[in-house]
Amino acid sequence: MVAYFVIFLIAISATIFTRTISMASLFGYILYIDFMNNLGHCNFEFFPKNLFSLFPLFKYLCYTPSFHSLHHTKFRTNYCLFISIYDYIYNTMDESSDDTYEISLKRPKDLPNVVHLTHLTTLDSIYHLPYGFSSLASNPQTSNWYLWLMWPFTFVIKIILAWIHGRTFISERNTFEKLNLQSWVVPRFTNQYFLKWQSTRLNKIIGEAILEANSSGVKVLSLGLLNQREELNAYGELYIQKFPKLKVKIVDGSSLTAAIVVNSIPKGTSQVLLRGNFDKVFFAIAKALCEANVQVAMLHQDEFTKLQLRLNSKARESFALSTIASSKIWLVADGWNEDEQMKALKGSLFIPFSQFPPKKMRKDCFYHHTPLMRAPPLIKNMHSCENWLPRRAMSAGRIAGIVHALEGWNAHECGSTTFSLHQIWDATIRHGFQTLHTPS
Repeated sequence: MVAYFVIFLIAISATIFTRTISMASLFGYILYIDFMNNLGHCNFEFFPKNLFSLFPLFKYLCYTPSFHSLHHTKFRTNYCLFISIYDYIYNTMDESSDDTYEISLKRPKDLPNVVHLTHLTTLDSIYHLPYGFSSLASNPQTSNWYLWLMWPFTFVIKIILAWIHGRTFISERNTFEKLNLQSWVVPRFTNQYFLKWQSTRLNKIIGEAILEANSSGVKVLSLGLLNQREELNAYGELYIQKFPKLKVKIVDGSSLTAAIVVNSIPKGTSQVLLRGNFDKVFFAIAKALCEANVQVAMLHQDEFTKLQLRLNSKARESFALSTIASSKIWLVADGWNEDEQMKALKGSLFIPFSQFPPKKMRKDCFYHHTPLMRAPPLIKNMHSCENWLPRRAMSAGRIAGIVHALEGWNAHECGSTTFSLHQIWDATIRHGFQTLHTPS
């Protein structure tokens, strides 16, 4: 190990002694070495065959996992690390290198049964993918100061993802019972979902992913984060109308999201304050609370009046206008003013039903996670965190797709469609998913 480190230290030492070292060259060299070292040991072919057909000389300027594997199995061949041209020059290249590469490409595809379609969030989120740094991927996503030092490399990756890579890519593979699970990533960032001129392109990428899943025999595809945004595709309804013969079922996870939020409310609660956009999750939660005889308070007269018009006379009795914010349980989502946190009583609990966590502005209050559940131990290969969620936790939308497939439900959950909250909750618990304790 020491000798291995010393070899890579030679180039850095040379630039130090010649006084030509710079931050760009140092970090560029370390990133290149780390990337190529991981590439050679990743156990799957990273470079497609047509790349070598288009650029024949590229074969001598890089190496592949199959090329390097022969060095470990036959020992006296393929000595070169990163650049294979020297093995060709000194005749140390293994004769079976090309055949091994061809065989590696022909391995059967591991077709998924359930796909969760998510997207990148911040620029730093690329390093939290399983393909990034394992030390970051295995912890909830946070903003780390040292990632700013990598901004040139980050910017290049953003350009590549935004303008060259126009298709989804697989970020994670899991197995659960008899299901093969995969997470596919739309190569776009959160801020791009709020740009109107990006909508057409985003819907095209998502639509192509749905068609690919459909042709691959995928049973269920769940839309994660903003891939189900109402302003973008009406919770996935756009794709059902565009592709009416889809066999894959599209799930937005709204029902399970609402069920998790309702079941996160502490037992014995008689009143909650509900804030956020009037979307399908909002109304599903409001309806469930009315059925449970929990009073729902609202801060603003116009929203209170608007909601009253959409409720029957019996449900209206469970709603009240409260400008004092007397409730200590706040259910919040997109569309609320985060400054309203300052109105909450000391010790209040904020339970978000949005895709993204709210900004924590009160140190004397408690904040619940975004809708999630603990994954069963039988789910394999869960080594990385899903965005800002804790280890081995799954978002409601991702779980909804899995449960949908396990139950064999032959219906879409998108557009204005929602399922019974009791039905989806009972099925989820039955399959081993567990709730996380409310913060205290």
